[in-house]
Amino acid sequence: MNNLKHDDPKIFELIQKEAERIENTIDLVASETHMPKSILEEMGSVLNHKTIEGYPGKRYHAGCEHVDVIENLAIDRMKELFGAEHANVQPHTGSAANFAVYFSVLDIGDKVLAMELSHGGHLTHGHFASMTSKAFDFQHYAVDLETELIDYEALAKKAEDFQPKMIVAGASSYPRLIDYEKFAQIAESLGAYLFVDMAHIAGLVAAKLIPSPVEYADFVSFTTFKTMMGGRGGVILCKKDYSSAVDKAVFPGTQGTTAVSNIAGKATIAKLAQEKSFIEVQHKTIASAKLLAATLVQKGYRLVGGGTDTHQVVVDVTSKAIGGTQAENTLESIGIITNRNYIPKDTGKRASGLRLGTGPISVRGIEGEYVVQIANMIDSALMNYENQEVLSDLKRDILKICKKFPVYK
Repeated sequence: MNNLKHDDPKIFELIQKEAERIENTIDLVASETHMPKSILEEMGSVLNHKTIEGYPGKRYHAGCEHVDVIENLAIDRMKELFGAEHANVQPHTGSAANFAVYFSVLDIGDKVLAMELSHGGHLTHGHFASMTSKAFDFQHYAVDLETELIDYEALAKKAEDFQPKMIVAGASSYPRLIDYEKFAQIAESLGAYLFVDMAHIAGLVAAKLIPSPVEYADFVSFTTFKTMMGGRGGVILCKKDYSSAVDKAVFPGTQGTTAVSNIAGKATIAKLAQEKSFIEVQHKTIASAKLLAATLVQKGYRLVGGGTDTHQVVVDVTSKAIGGTQAENTLESIGIITNRNYIPKDTGKRASGLRLGTGPISVRGIEGEYVVQIANMIDSALMNYENQEVLSDLKRDILKICKKFPVYK
């Protein structure tokens, strides 16, 4: 990075500091990962020079002979990995992918049924702060407040009453498995489209460790980071019947030129996802989430949904008389990075939960006894959030684990 150091010393310095922060903290943010160096190289490569609009073989600019091959590789590899009939790899983000899915088959004002944000849904699932709620008529289903699991009978009743044109399954903070077959049955009974947002769990699906929605859904979106362990970007999978509509909704519908460097990263992670090492990390991710959950339960914490089947552990920290923001800030002070999160019982602006994800630590090789140590340190920090001596000791212990398991060797 000598060129950057010369051209912009301040940005160079900040990037170096960010690299140090990543190496010297434990990342438990469920929506993050540590991507391979190969993908970092791609995303900063000469591919950034190229402007492309349209699709392989049908571009609006010349000079696309190499980038066409790259995009076709990404498409073919994603289709093979997930057993999909069609893939669009151009969306800049998961949110962009979701917007394109909506606009592919819906008209402004059409009815959409999706999960409530505080119950596990996503902003792009019709939250009032999202443009999706301005474009479409959203209603939301909730989890059962006792079990904190999706109540499929209540969902079917809500759908019958509302008569949506599309039903959205998938979540950003729901640690349990989703029954896609039941969703498909409900959607089919109403003649509605089924759209599954599997942004958080795509890596687990790719490794065939949890059920895939591809067989059941008309549309599936996901991101190539999080559990997919790649660079940032979105992908849409769909039935062949909707391929043309999806492609038109992405370009020219919701995007202009796309980032070739990101598409290259998508191609590479789709290749790596078929290798043994990727699948092993996904196994460790689920095992570590279950171990983290079990240890926190032993410490007296209440878990949303009663546990986990994925990479996520959602903790009700008010069970220890502390709020989500205080928990997040306290853990950051010792070098454990998390995020506060709304949970189903929340009705105000304060988040009572803490969302934890074991993807990043699994990439680093942190597992087993070290996960137990991390859970114990989380508890110790939250129980002593005003004791600077305890917090300082915990920060040193976290740093020791980080040094033992570097992100980039």
